[in-house]
Amino acid sequence: MFYHILYPLVRVNIIFNVFQYITFRAIGAFVTALILCFIFGPKIIKSLKKHQVTENISNLLPATHMKKKGTPTMGGIIIGLGLIVSSLLWNNLTNPYVLIALLVTLWLGGLGFLDDYLKNVRHIEQGLVEKYKIAGQLVLGILIAVTLYFGYQQSHSITYISIPFLKDASISLGVFFIPFVALFITFYSNAVNLTDGLDGLAAGTIALVAFGLGVMAYVKGNIVIADYLKLEFISDAGELTVFTTAIIGSILGFLWFNIKPAQVFMGDTGALSMGGVLAVMAILLKEEIFFVLIGLVFVVEALSSLVQRYYYRHTRIKHGEGKRILLCAPLHHHYELKGWSESQIVIRFWIVTMLLTAIGLATLKLR
Repeated sequence: MFYHILYPLVRVNIIFNVFQYITFRAIGAFVTALILCFIFGPKIIKSLKKHQVTENISNLLPATHMKKKGTPTMGGIIIGLGLIVSSLLWNNLTNPYVLIALLVTLWLGGLGFLDDYLKNVRHIEQGLVEKYKIAGQLVLGILIAVTLYFGYQQSHSITYISIPFLKDASISLGVFFIPFVALFITFYSNAVNLTDGLDGLAAGTIALVAFGLGVMAYVKGNIVIADYLKLEFISDAGELTVFTTAIIGSILGFLWFNIKPAQVFMGDTGALSMGGVLAVMAILLKEEIFFVLIGLVFVVEALSSLVQRYYYRHTRIKHGEGKRILLCAPLHHHYELKGWSESQIVIRFWIVTMLLTAIGLATLKLR
């Protein structure tokens, strides 16, 4: 909005020229999102408490989690508010990448909100039936994939995936790009949701991964830097830098209330939308492998849960009694039962993500 309203005023005063610069608007988006979360976060938490939108703790979780019962959830509303308002204020709203990112945020945020509402307000234990949740994610993924596959205007096809560590190397998915995108968005949407099991764990990891994607968006969206690093220049990518800083500002604003002991939980409202929007940004940047690397914590958390579930089912069918590989899944609960404190797990997972993000960004000079 500022870009559209204030930048044209450059004809009146040269000072308005700053609104054309991505770096200026990125900083503005970050600060705006952060302040919005600081202002409205306590009000939203108070409202959630008032309406008893609180977390129900499963008996399958470690016993230490029982003290978290009654903590307000649906904190993703705080993230969504900061992100969407900040993006609307600072982004170029004619940019197709920004519009896609906003669609994913709203769609998956709405899906997560419905799940949280059914679980914590209507007290339906399973919330939104799993097959319906997956269907909602897949439909969105197919819609995005078809739009990109048939509407992408860049000379280098969107179906190509860049390979880190290798110069001028990529993989073309062709028509398989459509199911790949649908599954990629669905997987990461749920992976972030599974990671959201300890105070601050998912939020801090999201912020770090978003930073990595933000740097990639800026580099690939700047023709001078992209040419210097021998990367493909993507003209629409630079605007995602502004959107990414809005994500980081919103997440850090939420983290203010989510660090141990958490005043509010993210819930599916925030986790599904954040996982999905990070995944779609990786697709738009053609950096899916880079994203897998820097977001490896999400991958491991999701796979630990899937492997545990299917191994238990397999052994129960084969031996009549289910066996587990981990003490509890996802992986962070396994470490809890191994004796690690919640703070140790969260900070160590953050450190691992910092390391992976650094390695991922280092590949920029190796291509």
